[in-house]
Amino acid sequence: MDYGLIGAKLGHSYSKIIHETIGGYSYELHPLPTEEEARAFLAAREFRAVNVTIPYKQLAISYCDEVEPRAAQIGAVNTLVNRGGKLRGYNTDYAGFVYLARRHGVRLTGANVLILGTGGTHNTVTAVCRDAGARQILTASRTGRGGALTYEQIQQHPEIDILINTTPAGMYPDNGSCLVDLRSLPHLKAVLDCVYNPFRTELVLRAEELGIPAFCGFEMLVAQAVFASEKFLERRLPSGVIGQTHRDLKRELCNVSLIGMPGCGKSTVGAILARLLNKTYVDLDEVIERRAGMPIPDIFARQGEEAFRRYEAEAVSLVSREHGQVIACGGGVIKTPGNARALHQNGPVLWVQRPMERLATGGRPLSTGLEALIQMQTERAPLYRDASDGIVDNTGRPSDAAEIAKRLFEQLFDKP
Repeated sequence: MDYGLIGAKLGHSYSKIIHETIGGYSYELHPLPTEEEARAFLAAREFRAVNVTIPYKQLAISYCDEVEPRAAQIGAVNTLVNRGGKLRGYNTDYAGFVYLARRHGVRLTGANVLILGTGGTHNTVTAVCRDAGARQILTASRTGRGGALTYEQIQQHPEIDILINTTPAGMYPDNGSCLVDLRSLPHLKAVLDCVYNPFRTELVLRAEELGIPAFCGFEMLVAQAVFASEKFLERRLPSGVIGQTHRDLKRELCNVSLIGMPGCGKSTVGAILARLLNKTYVDLDEVIERRAGMPIPDIFARQGEEAFRRYEAEAVSLVSREHGQVIACGGGVIKTPGNARALHQNGPVLWVQRPMERLATGGRPLSTGLEALIQMQTERAPLYRDASDGIVDNTGRPSDAAEIAKRLFEQLFDKP
């Protein structure tokens, strides 16, 4: 192959779409499940240039004829370029992480840094922190081997002000996992998570809930891909390509979730919005019915609301981890703790509003009259408000509401 990515598991990777966007060349995802396969691939050298991901960044060094000093110092290579049969190894993750930290004003100089994980990315991040003049750099892992802290020992270091995750915890498809209790770090100023899928990991979401600035690794992924592409092509790419590529791809890949009262028009508006944004439309109620094997009214009648909420939470968990969707949710989705957070991991949540007298409630299990609707709205309005990133007025035509939702979504990507 000419260009591509090698690693043990690549189903979660965005590298193909990023490289083909910035470089204009064909880019192949080439999974190598075993070390034996990886060694055979590297020994054959039948490629022009490849990126290397978990768990072969350290292995790749032994196949290089030349390794840039920084990559040699770190002990990890993520970019291999074949020039006349000679392999040159680079580490563009270093520059990618520097970009992520600087882009969001995370100052590493003089900081007390805690790095989660001990793999190749840990070594890269450690080098960045050391070169930036961090005051203290600690490592934590499950085992605590090699001088690392265990995750349980983290609470003994309340001085930590920068937390960086280099483990795959919370990465697709195992969304939702988090290794640390951030409340044990009272002086935390920022969280950087090198995981790039989902866009907001559980770690990032928990940090945001505590008011701590937190950023995932998608920007780092785009940045390192741009720097790698420059190695592939042996030329500089235009200034600003990292930021523009990041915004364009986030706009394309992000979900939009619609919440609001039963009958407010989420499904109708959502279907129109999906066409406007060229995204896949998903009706969460339909997902629930397929998984339960029966219509929603039958779930309520036979198993009760508690069982329905379990089906709903399972559907939210499954659907929200995917990308490029408009998701129309049931009216009570915000009643279950964790649903709103799951929806936020890959995009914004918008609150569709419609006057009470115009709600379409025929046949809905929990909408049995005006008095019940008023009570429901009173109870749910604070939950809708807390869960939403914007409000969509659906007083007029559904197409008008969809245009409002489209503008709200696109405004999120207007900033340079």
